[in-house]
Amino acid sequence: MEIRQINYFMEVAKREHVTDAAEVLHVAQSSVSRQIFNLEEELGVELFIREGRRVKLTHIGRRFYERMIQVMNMVDEAKREVNESLNPEKGTVRIAFPISMAAHTLPSIIYAFRKRYPEAKFEMSNALYYDLIEGVVNGDYNLAMMAPMPTKVKENKINGTTLFTENLVALLPANHPLANKSSLMLRELHEDSFVVLPEGYVFYEQVVDACKKAGFSPKIAFEGKDIDALKGLVSAGLGVALMPEMTLIDNTPRSTVKIPLTDMGLTRTVGVIFPTQRKLLPTETLFYEFLLETYQRLNEFKK
Repeated sequence: MEIRQINYFMEVAKREHVTDAAEVLHVAQSSVSRQIFNLEEELGVELFIREGRRVKLTHIGRRFYERMIQVMNMVDEAKREVNESLNPEKGTVRIAFPISMAAHTLPSIIYAFRKRYPEAKFEMSNALYYDLIEGVVNGDYNLAMMAPMPTKVKENKINGTTLFTENLVALLPANHPLANKSSLMLRELHEDSFVVLPEGYVFYEQVVDACKKAGFSPKIAFEGKDIDALKGLVSAGLGVALMPEMTLIDNTPRSTVKIPLTDMGLTRTVGVIFPTQRKLLPTETLFYEFLLETYQRLNEFKK
């Protein structure tokens, strides 16, 4: 089995078309077909179902494809590790994050890191909570920012470090009867309509659990696909929302007010996860150590 065969196989599997794959690879269609045939001969199975000019992965072909994604990620990492070992300050950090960190948290830390290492590069992805965990496990990236931090480690395949804990706050329309209060208890909003993320999101669960602990089930009026959508719904006067405090730093919408909640335990942990079965690459190690150093200083300053 050769790397070239795997590359050809991966391209055909992605495009489900031999001709299209050949064009992307800048080789003749016959060359791609021959390499796929040789690979199937070597493995002793059919990887594709042929349907005219198009192809589809067989069941075993799909499993092989998923494994090869992991293998090629490891090959790419090995190449990068060799290159970065020569000069880790010029390497690349592959990191993923939830959309709630896109506006302030991650840009701020990347800016600070690049002031120290100006030639470092970043490949960034955003994903949903459980997809972030899967991405680290499967090798799509080696670092992922998380909120909240996972309480259960997936089959011992990830580890992580909590960087800080942030408060949840209430976001109210500016004309809300409680808008002038300096703080409030969550139960004071028991008669209000709430705007929340869709069911299945971890933060949705956290909001519902917080309300139940405060003695009521929230009346959900609208769902928004992300934090910015929730801000817009509150700004339009369609309900109240609970928000992670960092999502409102320098970004509290007009016609809304942010009010601290005095209930105990209305917080969420924020941190970073990484794989247990792969080493961080040199530049990623630099960035991880920078995260620990930076937030340790910030936490000490808050004390």
